[in-house]
Amino acid sequence: MTMQQEALEAPLEPRDPVTRERKPLSRNRLVWARLRGMPRFWVGASVFALIVLWAIIGPLAYPWGVTDRDALNMGMGPTLRHWFGTNAIGQDIYAQTMSGLQKSLIIGLLAGVGATLIAAIVGSLAGYLGGRADSVIGWFIHLLLVIPSFFILVLLSPLTRGLSWLALTFFLAIFSWMIMAQVVRNQTRSLRNRDFVRAARYMGMPTRKILGRHVLPNVASLLIIDATLGIVASIMAETSLSYFGFGVQKPDVSLGTLLADGTAAALTRPWLFVFPAAVLIILLFAISLIGDALRDAIDPTSGVNRG
Repeated sequence: MTMQQEALEAPLEPRDPVTRERKPLSRNRLVWARLRGMPRFWVGASVFALIVLWAIIGPLAYPWGVTDRDALNMGMGPTLRHWFGTNAIGQDIYAQTMSGLQKSLIIGLLAGVGATLIAAIVGSLAGYLGGRADSVIGWFIHLLLVIPSFFILVLLSPLTRGLSWLALTFFLAIFSWMIMAQVVRNQTRSLRNRDFVRAARYMGMPTRKILGRHVLPNVASLLIIDATLGIVASIMAETSLSYFGFGVQKPDVSLGTLLADGTAAALTRPWLFVFPAAVLIILLFAISLIGDALRDAIDPTSGVNRG
Protein backbone atom coordinates (compact mmCIF):
# COMPACT_ATOMS: atom_id res chain seq x y z
CA MET A 1 0.00 0.00 0.00
CA THR A 2 1.37 3.34 -0.98
CA MET A 3 1.61 6.32 1.32
CA GLN A 4 -1.08 8.10 -0.70
CA GLN A 5 -3.56 5.23 -0.16
CA GLU A 6 -2.78 5.16 3.58
CA ALA A 7 -3.48 8.84 3.79
CA LEU A 8 -6.86 8.43 2.09
CA GLU A 9 -7.93 5.57 4.36
CA ALA A 10 -6.83 7.28 7.58
CA PRO A 11 -9.63 8.92 9.66
CA LEU A 12 -9.96 12.60 9.13
CA GLU A 13 -9.22 14.56 12.32
CA PRO A 14 -8.40 18.23 12.69
CA ARG A 15 -4.75 18.86 13.35
CA ASP A 16 -5.54 21.56 15.88
CA PRO A 17 -8.27 20.97 18.49
CA VAL A 18 -9.15 24.65 18.32
CA THR A 19 -10.38 24.22 14.76
CA ARG A 20 -12.98 21.65 15.78
CA GLU A 21 -16.52 22.86 15.38
CA ARG A 22 -18.07 23.83 18.69
CA LYS A 23 -21.63 22.97 19.54
CA PRO A 24 -23.89 26.01 19.90
CA LEU A 25 -24.69 26.93 23.48
CA SER A 26 -28.21 26.45 24.75
CA ARG A 27 -30.14 29.52 25.81
CA ASN A 28 -29.65 28.84 29.53
CA ARG A 29 -25.90 28.34 29.12
CA LEU A 30 -25.67 31.46 26.98
CA VAL A 31 -27.46 33.52 29.64
CA TRP A 32 -25.22 32.09 32.35
CA ALA A 33 -22.12 32.83 30.26
CA ARG A 34 -23.22 36.45 29.97
CA LEU A 35 -23.98 36.69 33.68
CA ARG A 36 -20.56 35.39 34.63
CA GLY A 37 -18.99 38.32 32.81
CA MET A 38 -21.08 40.95 34.61
CA PRO A 39 -19.46 42.30 37.79
CA ARG A 40 -22.72 43.93 38.90
CA PHE A 41 -24.40 40.53 38.98
CA TRP A 42 -21.78 39.10 41.31
CA VAL A 43 -21.84 42.19 43.50
CA GLY A 44 -25.63 42.12 43.76
CA ALA A 45 -25.82 38.36 44.30
CA SER A 46 -23.07 38.40 46.93
CA VAL A 47 -24.58 41.29 48.86
CA PHE A 48 -28.07 39.78 48.69
CA ALA A 49 -26.79 36.39 49.90
CA LEU A 50 -24.95 38.05 52.78
CA ILE A 51 -28.07 40.00 53.74
CA VAL A 52 -30.20 36.84 53.73
CA LEU A 53 -27.63 34.99 55.85
CA TRP A 54 -27.41 37.97 58.16
CA ALA A 55 -31.18 38.05 58.58
CA ILE A 56 -31.20 34.33 59.44
CA ILE A 57 -28.09 33.99 61.58
CA GLY A 58 -27.80 37.54 62.98
CA PRO A 59 -30.56 37.29 65.60
CA LEU A 60 -29.36 33.85 66.77
CA ALA A 61 -25.96 35.18 67.87
CA TYR A 62 -27.35 38.27 69.60
CA PRO A 63 -28.44 38.30 73.25
CA TRP A 64 -31.28 40.82 72.90
CA GLY A 65 -34.73 40.05 71.50
CA VAL A 66 -37.24 42.28 69.73
CA THR A 67 -39.39 42.91 72.81
CA ASP A 68 -36.57 42.96 75.38
CA ARG A 69 -36.01 46.24 77.21
CA ASP A 70 -32.92 47.60 78.91
CA ALA A 71 -34.14 50.04 81.56
CA LEU A 72 -30.58 51.22 82.27
CA ASN A 73 -29.80 52.17 78.66
CA MET A 74 -32.90 53.85 77.26
CA GLY A 75 -32.33 56.10 74.24
CA MET A 76 -28.63 55.28 74.10
CA GLY A 77 -26.49 55.30 70.97
CA PRO A 78 -24.58 52.34 69.51
CA THR A 79 -22.38 50.54 72.05
CA LEU A 80 -20.81 47.11 72.45
CA ARG A 81 -23.87 46.14 74.50
CA HIS A 82 -26.38 47.45 71.94
CA TRP A 83 -24.81 47.49 68.47
CA PHE A 84 -27.40 49.78 66.87
CA GLY A 85 -28.39 51.58 70.07
CA THR A 86 -31.76 51.58 71.84
CA ASN A 87 -35.00 53.53 71.51
CA ALA A 88 -36.76 55.64 74.13
CA ILE A 89 -38.16 52.63 75.98
CA GLY A 90 -34.94 50.61 75.94
CA GLN A 91 -35.65 48.24 73.04
CA ASP A 92 -32.63 47.12 71.03
CA ILE A 93 -32.55 48.61 67.50
CA TYR A 94 -30.33 45.85 66.10
CA ALA A 95 -32.78 43.15 67.16
CA GLN A 96 -35.69 45.13 65.75
CA THR A 97 -33.83 45.81 62.49
CA MET A 98 -33.12 42.10 62.05
CA SER A 99 -36.77 41.26 62.70
CA GLY A 100 -37.91 43.99 60.30
CA LEU A 101 -35.47 42.77 57.65
CA GLN A 102 -36.83 39.24 57.95
CA LYS A 103 -40.41 40.47 57.62
CA SER A 104 -39.66 42.71 54.63
CA LEU A 105 -37.73 39.93 52.88
CA ILE A 106 -40.51 37.39 53.35
CA ILE A 107 -43.22 39.80 52.23
CA GLY A 108 -41.18 40.91 49.20
CA LEU A 109 -40.33 37.37 48.10
CA LEU A 110 -43.85 36.01 48.53
CA ALA A 111 -45.60 39.01 46.97
CA GLY A 112 -43.12 39.40 44.09
CA VAL A 113 -43.10 35.73 43.12
CA GLY A 114 -46.86 35.44 43.70
CA ALA A 115 -47.60 38.37 41.39
CA THR A 116 -45.40 36.82 38.68
CA LEU A 117 -47.25 33.49 38.96
CA ILE A 118 -50.61 35.25 38.63
CA ALA A 119 -49.34 37.19 35.61
CA ALA A 120 -48.05 33.99 33.98
CA ILE A 121 -51.31 32.10 34.45
CA VAL A 122 -53.71 34.90 33.51
CA GLY A 123 -51.64 36.31 30.65
CA SER A 124 -50.90 32.96 29.01
CA LEU A 125 -54.49 31.79 29.38
CA ALA A 126 -55.89 34.95 27.81
CA GLY A 127 -53.40 34.95 24.94
CA TYR A 128 -53.87 31.26 24.17
CA LEU A 129 -57.68 31.10 24.35
CA GLY A 130 -58.27 34.32 22.41
CA GLY A 131 -61.75 35.40 21.40
CA ARG A 132 -64.23 36.43 24.09
CA ALA A 133 -62.11 35.06 26.94
CA ASP A 134 -59.20 37.22 25.82
CA SER A 135 -61.45 40.28 25.56
CA VAL A 136 -62.92 39.80 29.04
CA ILE A 137 -59.55 39.17 30.68
CA GLY A 138 -58.01 42.08 28.79
CA TRP A 139 -60.81 44.41 29.93
CA PHE A 140 -60.29 43.30 33.53
CA ILE A 141 -56.54 43.89 33.31
CA HIS A 142 -57.08 47.39 31.90
CA LEU A 143 -59.57 48.14 34.67
CA LEU A 144 -57.05 47.20 37.36
CA LEU A 145 -54.34 49.22 35.62
CA VAL A 146 -56.50 52.34 35.73
CA ILE A 147 -57.19 51.99 39.46
CA PRO A 148 -54.25 53.28 41.58
CA SER A 149 -53.16 50.20 43.50
CA PHE A 150 -51.51 52.13 46.34
CA PHE A 151 -54.75 53.87 47.29
CA ILE A 152 -56.67 50.62 47.00
CA LEU A 153 -54.23 49.04 49.44
CA VAL A 154 -54.71 52.01 51.76
CA LEU A 155 -58.49 51.53 51.61
CA LEU A 156 -58.08 47.81 52.28
CA SER A 157 -55.72 48.36 55.20
CA PRO A 158 -58.53 48.14 57.84
CA LEU A 159 -59.11 44.56 56.67
CA THR A 160 -55.48 43.66 57.27
CA ARG A 161 -55.18 45.18 60.74
CA GLY A 162 -57.13 42.38 62.34
CA LEU A 163 -55.21 39.77 60.34
CA SER A 164 -51.53 38.88 60.11
CA TRP A 165 -48.99 40.36 57.72
CA LEU A 166 -49.86 37.52 55.32
CA ALA A 167 -53.01 39.43 54.39
CA LEU A 168 -50.86 42.39 53.35
CA THR A 169 -48.69 40.04 51.28
CA PHE A 170 -51.78 38.66 49.57
CA PHE A 171 -53.09 42.11 48.61
CA LEU A 172 -49.66 43.23 47.37
CA ALA A 173 -49.54 40.25 45.02
CA ILE A 174 -53.13 40.76 43.86
CA PHE A 175 -52.49 44.34 42.71
CA SER A 176 -49.01 43.89 41.17
CA TRP A 177 -49.40 41.45 38.28
CA MET A 178 -51.25 43.38 35.57
CA ILE A 179 -48.39 44.87 33.52
CA MET A 180 -46.54 41.57 33.26
CA ALA A 181 -49.78 39.80 32.40
CA GLN A 182 -50.12 42.11 29.39
CA VAL A 183 -46.61 41.20 28.24
CA VAL A 184 -47.22 37.46 28.64
CA ARG A 185 -50.57 37.83 26.88
CA ASN A 186 -48.99 39.45 23.84
CA GLN A 187 -46.18 36.91 23.72
CA THR A 188 -48.64 34.02 23.95
CA ARG A 189 -50.65 35.41 21.02
CA SER A 190 -47.60 35.03 18.79
CA LEU A 191 -46.70 31.61 20.20
CA ARG A 192 -50.11 29.99 19.79
CA ASN A 193 -49.73 29.95 15.99
CA ARG A 194 -46.30 28.31 16.04
CA ASP A 195 -46.00 24.83 14.60
CA PHE A 196 -45.07 23.12 17.87
CA VAL A 197 -48.11 24.57 19.64
CA ARG A 198 -50.41 23.63 16.78
CA ALA A 199 -49.01 20.09 16.74
CA ALA A 200 -49.64 19.72 20.46
CA ARG A 201 -53.19 21.01 20.03
CA TYR A 202 -53.93 18.62 17.14
CA MET A 203 -52.61 15.73 19.23
CA GLY A 204 -55.30 16.45 21.80
CA MET A 205 -53.02 17.77 24.52
CA PRO A 206 -55.03 19.68 27.17
CA THR A 207 -54.66 23.42 27.49
CA ARG A 208 -52.87 23.33 30.83
CA LYS A 209 -50.16 21.04 29.43
CA ILE A 210 -49.72 23.13 26.31
CA LEU A 211 -49.27 26.24 28.42
CA GLY A 212 -46.97 24.50 30.87
CA ARG A 213 -44.77 22.69 28.34
CA HIS A 214 -44.74 24.94 25.26
CA VAL A 215 -45.86 28.48 26.10
CA LEU A 216 -44.56 29.38 29.55
CA PRO A 217 -41.03 27.99 28.97
CA ASN A 218 -40.71 30.40 26.03
CA VAL A 219 -41.55 33.41 28.23
CA ALA A 220 -39.67 32.14 31.30
CA SER A 221 -36.89 34.70 30.83
CA LEU A 222 -39.38 37.57 31.06
CA LEU A 223 -40.97 36.00 34.13
CA ILE A 224 -37.60 35.68 35.88
CA ILE A 225 -36.86 39.36 35.32
CA ASP A 226 -40.35 40.32 36.48
CA ALA A 227 -40.06 38.23 39.64
CA THR A 228 -36.73 39.82 40.52
CA LEU A 229 -37.91 43.38 39.97
CA GLY A 230 -41.27 42.51 41.57
CA ILE A 231 -39.49 41.69 44.81
CA VAL A 232 -38.03 45.20 44.84
CA ALA A 233 -41.43 46.75 44.11
CA SER A 234 -43.13 44.67 46.81
CA ILE A 235 -40.55 45.60 49.45
CA MET A 236 -40.89 49.27 48.55
CA ALA A 237 -44.69 49.06 48.62
CA GLU A 238 -44.71 47.29 51.99
CA THR A 239 -42.22 49.79 53.42
CA SER A 240 -44.28 52.75 52.20
CA LEU A 241 -47.55 51.34 53.53
CA SER A 242 -45.99 50.44 56.88
CA TYR A 243 -44.34 53.86 57.11
CA PHE A 244 -47.72 55.58 56.84
CA GLY A 245 -49.39 53.12 59.19
CA PHE A 246 -51.32 51.10 56.59
CA GLY A 247 -49.06 48.05 56.37
CA VAL A 248 -47.49 45.89 59.06
CA GLN A 249 -49.06 46.61 62.41
CA LYS A 250 -47.55 46.34 65.86
CA PRO A 251 -46.47 44.17 67.62
CA ASP A 252 -45.03 43.02 64.26
CA VAL A 253 -42.01 44.95 63.03
CA SER A 254 -40.85 45.78 59.51
CA LEU A 255 -38.32 48.20 58.09
CA GLY A 256 -41.18 50.56 57.28
CA THR A 257 -42.41 50.72 60.89
CA LEU A 258 -38.84 51.28 62.13
CA LEU A 259 -38.38 54.15 59.68
CA ALA A 260 -41.67 55.65 60.83
CA ASP A 261 -40.65 55.41 64.48
CA GLY A 262 -37.22 56.90 63.81
CA THR A 263 -38.27 59.80 61.58
CA ALA A 264 -39.27 62.08 64.45
CA ALA A 265 -35.89 61.54 66.15
CA ALA A 266 -33.75 61.54 62.99
CA LEU A 267 -31.84 64.64 64.17
CA THR A 268 -31.66 64.02 67.91
CA ARG A 269 -31.17 60.21 67.87
CA PRO A 270 -30.13 59.45 64.26
CA TRP A 271 -29.36 55.76 64.93
CA LEU A 272 -33.09 55.10 65.17
CA PHE A 273 -33.47 56.05 61.50
CA VAL A 274 -30.05 55.59 59.90
CA PHE A 275 -29.54 51.87 60.52
CA PRO A 276 -32.95 50.65 59.24
CA ALA A 277 -32.69 53.03 56.27
CA ALA A 278 -29.18 51.81 55.41
CA VAL A 279 -30.27 48.16 55.54
CA LEU A 280 -33.24 48.91 53.28
CA ILE A 281 -31.15 50.83 50.74
CA ILE A 282 -28.48 48.11 50.55
CA LEU A 283 -31.14 45.40 50.15
CA LEU A 284 -32.96 47.18 47.34
CA PHE A 285 -29.69 48.09 45.63
CA ALA A 286 -28.49 44.46 45.65
CA ILE A 287 -31.73 43.07 44.21
CA SER A 288 -31.83 45.84 41.59
CA LEU A 289 -28.31 44.93 40.44
CA ILE A 290 -29.37 41.29 40.04
CA GLY A 291 -32.48 42.26 38.08
CA ASP A 292 -30.56 44.66 35.85
CA ALA A 293 -27.93 42.02 35.10
CA LEU A 294 -30.57 39.39 34.34
CA ARG A 295 -32.31 41.76 31.95
CA ASP A 296 -29.11 42.47 30.02
CA ALA A 297 -28.08 38.80 29.99
CA ILE A 298 -31.43 37.59 28.68
CA ASP A 299 -31.89 40.48 26.24
CA PRO A 300 -28.49 42.00 25.33
CA THR A 301 -30.17 44.73 23.27
CA SER A 302 -31.95 46.13 26.36
CA GLY A 303 -28.94 48.17 27.40
CA VAL A 304 -27.92 49.47 24.00
CA ASN A 305 -29.71 52.79 24.27
CA ARG A 306 -29.11 53.38 27.93
CA GLY A 307 -26.83 56.15 28.97
